[in-house]
Amino acid sequence: MNYQQTLEYMFKQLPMFHRVGAVAYKADLKNTIKLCKLLKNPQNKFKSIHIAGTNGKGSTSHLLASVLQEAGYKVGLYTSPHLKDFRERIRINGEMIPKYFVKSFIEKYKTDFEEIGLSFFEMTVGLAFQHFANNNIDIAVIETGLGGRLDSTNIINPEISIITNISSDHKNLLGDTLEKIAFEKAGIIKSKTPVIIGESQKGIKEVFIEKAKLLEAPIFFADKDLKIENWKLIRDAAFVSFDVFEKNNLIYNKLHSPLIGNCQKKNILTVLKSIELLQTKKWKIDNKSISNGISRVVKNTQLLGRWQILGKNPLIICDTGHNEDGIKQILEQIKETPHQKLHFVLGMVNDKDIETILSLLPKTATYYFCKANIPRGLPAEELSIRAEIKGLYGNNFESVTKALESAKKKAHPDDLIFVGGSTFIVAEVV
Repeated sequence: MNYQQTLEYMFKQLPMFHRVGAVAYKADLKNTIKLCKLLKNPQNKFKSIHIAGTNGKGSTSHLLASVLQEAGYKVGLYTSPHLKDFRERIRINGEMIPKYFVKSFIEKYKTDFEEIGLSFFEMTVGLAFQHFANNNIDIAVIETGLGGRLDSTNIINPEISIITNISSDHKNLLGDTLEKIAFEKAGIIKSKTPVIIGESQKGIKEVFIEKAKLLEAPIFFADKDLKIENWKLIRDAAFVSFDVFEKNNLIYNKLHSPLIGNCQKKNILTVLKSIELLQTKKWKIDNKSISNGISRVVKNTQLLGRWQILGKNPLIICDTGHNEDGIKQILEQIKETPHQKLHFVLGMVNDKDIETILSLLPKTATYYFCKANIPRGLPAEELSIRAEIKGLYGNNFESVTKALESAKKKAHPDDLIFVGGSTFIVAEVV
């Protein structure tokens, strides 16, 4: 098989959750344990940081990897899903995994993988761990794919565990309440291993505290426990002063970030607290590395799709936020962004809480309904019918590209075009 045939094999023969949904979800670690035994446990050959959460875990992962890279470490980064290229999921110091290694890895173990019955995600986790071990990395930042307790990545013994925002998502798999979802995310907490919680969310923080106490794991809340006095580059400890924008950069005194979404405030606090703990474990990370790592995160890790500006006059912005909490944050930021009329290029996947999200969207916007080119994508016609019930009106388009082209033609220079509703909608425009 060549590289493209290898990818087609991975996608078609072994279900890919992000494309086909719940049918591809495997709620246990048996296969991953067998896989790592086959590979001689590569996950034990490097240090790691484990990150779970509903929203923010991708940005947090990239920010941490960038800071560690600036500190001089050889850093592996494992995230999902990808936007344009499968190899985005597996990087070392920003460089994507080589095509030849993907091809040779699958060829070497294909028969064994079929005997075990691996899913797409399990196979990809093994690929990442093997690539990181082969390249003698110093540390890997590992993002969970779904949940935490039963996620395929949850066989590592990290330096620290991190859990970002908890919101309603994948309720059919993780639970129908925030407390149940938090319990699944709390599954990455390890015995006597520090855990950082990004937000002190009411009704949820107790789930983490109880699990940490049970496992004797030191627990910290980034929005409460950050030791501001330890940071010479941060002069004002007031959290409200974090909310400053200048020239499309988020600025907290000397910290500059190209990630200008409001949600990044929480993510950066989580990163800062994580670095504090890493420093206590003798990782050498100075203030210059922190500042450079945050400011160069896009350059260092190629992060895309987070309140990303695609064009001006009219202003065109996309964001991968797709669940209830993510959409709420997007709508808040749209309100804060000067514009005349809002044009909303909208697509969704069929296993989300569609009615809840549609009920949040502004009725004054003009909608351009479309479907991402994946099996899970909700047909534009069905989406528009369900949207009309909520008082949202617009036209249907056969592709994301045509929907955006139409929005550009109709929008005036002072208007705002927003593209989102699904990671896969964003993937087709970045």
